[in-house]
Order: sequence, then C-alpha cells, then structure tokens
Amino acid sequence: MDISDKQWEVLEKPLTSIFHKSETRGRPRQDPRAVLNGILWICRTGAPWANLLADTRHTRLAIGTTNTGARAVLGINAACSCIGSTRSRKIDITECFIDGTFASAKKGACVGPTKKGKGTKIMAVTDAVGIPLTVRAFSASTHEVKLADRTIRSCAIKPKRVIADRAYDSDKLRRTLKKRGIQLVCPHRSNRKRQVHQDGRELRRYKRRWKVERLFAWLFNSRRTFVRYEYHADLFLGMVQLACVMIILKSYF
Repeated sequence: MDISDKQWEVLEKPLTSIFHKSETRGRPRQDPRAVLNGILWICRTGAPWANLLADTRHTRLAIGTTNTGARAVLGINAACSCIGSTRSRKIDITECFIDGTFASAKKGACVGPTKKGKGTKIMAVTDAVGIPLTVRAFSASTHEVKLADRTIRSCAIKPKRVIADRAYDSDKLRRTLKKRGIQLVCPHRSNRKRQVHQDGRELRRYKRRWKVERLFAWLFNSRRTFVRYEYHADLFLGMVQLACVMIILKSYF
C-alpha cells in the first residue's frame, strides 16, 4: 500500500533534501514520492533491490549511507513526534518503555555473535501509548544495559520515567539517568545483594511494558527489519527508522 496524501504532506519537506539531484550532472531526478513508495515496498516485502527498476534502485543509498540522509531520517522521526503532540493523541512521556530485540545478520558492521547466532540488536524507546520515540542499532553481543543510556539520549523528547525488565537492573544506570532527571523502573534481580531502590507501587507500571513488545511486533511486519540483509549498519538502521516512521504516521493519519 502506498503512502496517503496526508502522510506525504508530512514527509515531503524533510525528504526533499535526500532526493535532490543536480540538473546538470548524474542521473535525472526521480519523483520523490515514487522513490519512497519503492523503498517502502522493499522494506515491507524484504525483496531484493534488483526487483526494483534501475532508475529507482540507486536511491537506496539515500536512506542512511550519507550523513545528510541519516539526519533527514532522524528529522522525519522528530517531526512526526511534534505533529503527534499537536493532535488529540499527544505524546505521553510520563512513562516510557525501553527494550531490545534481535535481528539475524551474517556480515557487516555492528554484527556480533550470540547464542542465537550472529546478529544486530535493535534498541527502542516508546511513549506511554507505544509510539516509538527513538530506535538504534548495535552489535548483538553487547548487553542491553550498556546500550540503554545511549538509546535514551537519542530521544528527541526526554522521558520522565523509563520502564524496563529486570535485565536493566543496574545501580550505575540508575545513577546516570537520575542525574538527567529520569527515573528507572524495573524489577530487581533475584541475586541482588545491595539495597532495593523502589517499592511495589512503582512496579505497578511494569504490567504495561507489553507496549514496547507490541512495537517490535509492528516493526517486524516489515520483513527487511526482521533479518538484516544490508552490509552497512547505517543502511539497516535507516530501514528500521523508516518502518518506525510509518508506524508513527499510521497512528495519527
């Protein structure tokens, strides 16, 4: 399904800089909306790039392999968050959820070995409704607790409270987030020896952590994000971010 007219009104301005081509050099400039629909088709179906027309296939590099493309994709995500805050369903940052998931990969940057095999770890933060605020890609061999702070820092809107599972139970992470005015809510590990930091009243929020798991279910509807075929990490992250952008747009339009 192609993007609707209302969705294109949101994406047209930030995407103009990505698909801009010189009038005198290089290949002729293609219609940005048609190019985006082609990239979204690849993202949803997981088909090879060769299945697209030759005059559209070269634009795959615009998603994430250049700094301009990466900034533009992040700008789309931030713009969608701002649009959402002005509509009836506002961005609720009183409680946000963080978690990571695994995407299988065989080669390329940000690929690490795990018990499941080689792959890339996708880290995401959602608002209280389950709309993605940020998404990052790292090596799968790195533990999620070491990636949490970097992922939260990349949010366009700073959350007030972050809810996670017991794998994030770390005094160092709690201190780091507390200095920035963010509260970490997660169950304590069974082998914890130090003093506890929260009571059962705060942990009541933990029962709504399924919303970040639902985000990964939505995300993996795009087959290009379920298994990583891209060699370059920026290109794979661009695919994941683009899938998140479509989740945001479908939530408001």
